[in-house]
Amino acid sequence: MIDVLIADDHTLMRECLKRLFDGTDDIRVKAEASNGGEVLEALRRVAFDVVMLDVSMPGLSGESLVARIHDRYPELPILILTMFNETQIAKRKLKAGASGYLTKDCEPDMLVGAIRKLAAGGRAIHPELAERIAFDLEVTGNRTSPGDLTRRERQILHLLAKGLTLNEIADQLAISNKTVSTHKTRLMKKAGINNNAELVTYAMRHRMIE
Repeated sequence: MIDVLIADDHTLMRECLKRLFDGTDDIRVKAEASNGGEVLEALRRVAFDVVMLDVSMPGLSGESLVARIHDRYPELPILILTMFNETQIAKRKLKAGASGYLTKDCEPDMLVGAIRKLAAGGRAIHPELAERIAFDLEVTGNRTSPGDLTRRERQILHLLAKGLTLNEIADQLAISNKTVSTHKTRLMKKAGINNNAELVTYAMRHRMIE
């Protein structure tokens, strides 16, 4: 039997998922959670075979929650089930430690299959997203995407693209000017950016600024 923890802040969504898994012979919902804190508490009390997470819940969520779970329970598969179908969001969650990523418009059979695949040690991603991620890699080659930057590097890239100076960014983030400069150098090298004009273009292409 595959024991699943469902985490979603919408009661209706959790009920629908429980009904779906009730129709299988090998998957059961052992616990549910509506926020990140409840997820971590459930993991402390009960053993699961798969954790299924929405990416936007109250409190701790997103990459931070995925990374926290993966750090504490590295062998526990995490399946993201979300309404967001952007490749950059998917890549960040997978990089943080998720083993699978599906959107909520997927077919029920696809979700059930993904649960079984993750429980068996495999990985699963929505086919359309997988195709788009592969296409992105083909187009960009070795150029790093925002999803491959650290959280701080993405934060500084966003502020630089908005026109803030190094001093202004240092003040806003409460870090030193030297630290901002170091992050800028690293992110520009990773992304293949040579000047501020390319930096703004890069941020706009990846929808980091309007």
